[in-house]
Amino acid sequence: MHTAARITGVLTGLTLTIGGVAFAAPAAHADIPACTNMVRQSGVEVSDAVTMACTQGVHGDLRGCVSALTQVGTPGGAANGACRLAANPP
Repeated sequence: MHTAARITGVLTGLTLTIGGVAFAAPAAHADIPACTNMVRQSGVEVSDAVTMACTQGVHGDLRGCVSALTQVGTPGGAANGACRLAANPP
C-alpha cells in the first residue's frame, strides 16, 4: 500500500505540473506590442496607461482594456481591435 500511495502522489504531482505548464503557456504568447502598435497607429501616444490597458487584454479583461484605451483617447474600433490582438495574438 505504501508503494501505491507513492505512485499516486507522483502521478498527482506530474498532473499538476503538466496542467500548470499548459495554464501558463497562453501568457507566454501575449501580444502587448501588437496592441500598443495598433493604438499608436490610431494616433494615440503609447504611455504606461496604454501598456497597462493592453496587459488587461492579455489577461482576458477585454471590457476593461477597451475602456482604459478609450479613456486615453483611442477610438472605439481601434481600442477593440488592439485589445483583441492582446488577448489573441496572430
